Amino acid sequence: MKTMKELRELNEEQLQKEIIDLRKTQFQHRMSKAAGALDKTHVIRKVRRAIARIKTVKTEKAGQHGDK
Repeated sequence: MKTMKELRELNEEQLQKEIIDLRKTQFQHRMSKAAGALDKTHVIRKVRRAIARIKTVKTEKAGQHGDK
């Protein structure tokens, strides 16, 4: 998981790629949990929050472009 500083340095396409990768990871963890094979259930929460962080950065960038 990347820090907010690292995320702010990425461009729009890179942020979208990060979201897609995290969504895939989130799906895999959810399926593992449903099958009873996921020992560390806290990772689901971490992935969900990482997705929210990326969406926040995307919103911040959209606001900056709208001010110009």
